[in-house]
Amino acid sequence: MRHDLLADALYVINNAEKIGRKTCKIPASKLLKEVLMVIQRAGYIGSFEFVDDRKSGEFVLELVGKINKIRAIRPRFPVPKDEFEKWEARYLPARDFGLLIISTPKGVMSQKEAEEQGIGGRLLGYVY
Repeated sequence: MRHDLLADALYVINNAEKIGRKTCKIPASKLLKEVLMVIQRAGYIGSFEFVDDRKSGEFVLELVGKINKIRAIRPRFPVPKDEFEKWEARYLPARDFGLLIISTPKGVMSQKEAEEQGIGGRLLGYVY
């Protein structure tokens, strides 16, 4: 039984990356699609596609071997637009290395995109 689909999917990606797989399958959701698009824009994963089965569907990801660690952040802390550095220091190993994934009123984006637009949001996860 799944309680947090995002956390489960990011663990599957992390474990598949650790053992050197080239692809992995994760359950599909709208939020997960947006998160995968952010990670793909940053270059951490290759392409992904939605495969519709009879139940709910799943995403098949192409892994490129660039992920060291990917995790969901629980609870989903609110982040004002001027406090991204505090959270980067907490979750990322170095400054400007990796990215935080943020849910904002304008959609899911990285902390760099949110800083450029001058908006805050809630932390969903991180990848480096």
